[in-house]
Amino acid sequence: MYAYKQSENKEINAHEKLLLQSVDKVFEMYIWMLSLISETVQYAEPDAEERANKHLPTEADLAANQKILQNKFIVSLHKNPEYIAGLKKYKVDWSFDPEMARSLFYALKEAPEYQAYLESTADSIQADKDIIKFIFKKVILKSPLAEQVFEEKFLNWPVDKDTLQAMIAKTFKNFSHEEYQKNKLAELSLDWVEDREFLVTLFQQTIRYDSEYQQLIGDKIQNWEAERIAMMDTLLMKMALCEFLGFPSIPVKVTINEYLEISKEFSTPKSNSFINGILDKVLFELKNNNKIKKSGRGLVD
Repeated sequence: MYAYKQSENKEINAHEKLLLQSVDKVFEMYIWMLSLISETVQYAEPDAEERANKHLPTEADLAANQKILQNKFIVSLHKNPEYIAGLKKYKVDWSFDPEMARSLFYALKEAPEYQAYLESTADSIQADKDIIKFIFKKVILKSPLAEQVFEEKFLNWPVDKDTLQAMIAKTFKNFSHEEYQKNKLAELSLDWVEDREFLVTLFQQTIRYDSEYQQLIGDKIQNWEAERIAMMDTLLMKMALCEFLGFPSIPVKVTINEYLEISKEFSTPKSNSFINGILDKVLFELKNNNKIKKSGRGLVD
């Protein structure tokens, strides 16, 4: 919505396409992250070769422990058809930054948790997942280099990072079977057909009824100068009104709470209380005029 308002191009279909592409970017980021975890693990092999080819290798260098190459999570991931398809679709290839896997693996090698994993006799999917979780949380997410690459590659990385972490966590939960066929990647949406319809409808209807929503809001901000109100605040309120009036299955409390949370992320420090106050006033008016039509008990209050 913000991009639409700021753009000189008001072709709704073009912006709708960008909206859906931004959703797909989250899944692309997820595939890239899984691939980076794999790249970090796979670097155990060239590292062992480097150690063996030293001028004066030690016994430890000549017999480097490569246990992690048989990690059950990684082996299962490499056989996963969704993952394989994702690599192909998004053309995932880390050759543009050959130092990435090396630096991450070297950081991993220094960790006591990795040494404990190599020395452990545990042979289970859970034990193998634990070290992969460590690689993701304590090595990759703590790496300034990895952070920089994802920020450069994905415009919305700071915002989508939380969603990515939730998807990776879901993947660890899903990969609980020894038989790789039973292990599934995380889904960005449990019902994409329904969610896609919600996204597109909310976008289209907020634009379609922009002037009506502006009037409802304008009537409640008579003591405010229009230019003092952040554009993001106005957009969030209009989207909330769209849900009030056009989405009968969404409780009004849910709508208000969701947009207040969004305002904390995207707007000014005072936006939260301002938006809450205006929406309460507009909602009171809409209820009195019988404009709120919700389809279930408890959805209005």
